[in-house]
Amino acid sequence: MLKLVVCIKQVPQVSELPWDPETWHLQRELAEGMMNPACRFALEAALKIRDKIGARITAVTMGPPSAEEALREAVALGADKGILLTDRKMAGADTYTTSLTLSKVIQKIIPDFDLILCGASTIDSDTAQVGPQLAEELDIPGVAYVHELTIAGNKARIRRVADGFSETIEMELPGLVTINTTSEAPRYMSFRGFQQAFGESDIITHDAASLGLHQEWIGARGSATKIRNVYSPIAERGNLVLTGTNKKILDQLFTLFDDRIGGVVGKDLKTEKN
Repeated sequence: MLKLVVCIKQVPQVSELPWDPETWHLQRELAEGMMNPACRFALEAALKIRDKIGARITAVTMGPPSAEEALREAVALGADKGILLTDRKMAGADTYTTSLTLSKVIQKIIPDFDLILCGASTIDSDTAQVGPQLAEELDIPGVAYVHELTIAGNKARIRRVADGFSETIEMELPGLVTINTTSEAPRYMSFRGFQQAFGESDIITHDAASLGLHQEWIGARGSATKIRNVYSPIAERGNLVLTGTNKKILDQLFTLFDDRIGGVVGKDLKTEKN
């Protein structure tokens, strides 16, 4: 039977983004969390594979203790078990140390995996780096931004749209894919799944010591990325009143906004006007 690993992430609700003003790290334990949307699509892709050909699905996440909720949601939706990586020493990890930590737990707990599925990106950072970096750490092939996925034998057949082109790719297993939110919509949680998830569900917890991870390799100490500042973008609006005859107003409009208007309609308005 296929062994599938789905890497999920609990992200803060968009309206709640508390930052530590000294370290500029997100204080995840203070915000209401939810499963990252693209990770829901990755889990759905794994569930569809299981529905068609059979598979055992393990969901893995790294975060504060509250991230267990995302794993229970994954179990409620159909995952067989969940693995939580939680340790204060792991806090503040960049994408490199995150992928390193995930690779260690996968090698320790599910070394004979067939396919790893990740969300293409997360709404709290949107780097899209962890999936490809994890493939590098595990020395396996990886394909990003996948739209459709089927498994036949020891190969995955993949369709994705990249740079405006539709591509069909075959990849030998074991491998890794990151799933877009353009894939088929995820299923809803059933009442039976809810009972399984919040009953005696199989959630295993690991810390840095149990994985043999040195403190210098993980978390903020092991991260090469250093955040200098965090701020919210401010959108500003302004009004401009054009006066005069119709011809004068049009001349002013073309002079001030020719490039923007021309980009929208696909024409050089100065050339057209002349």
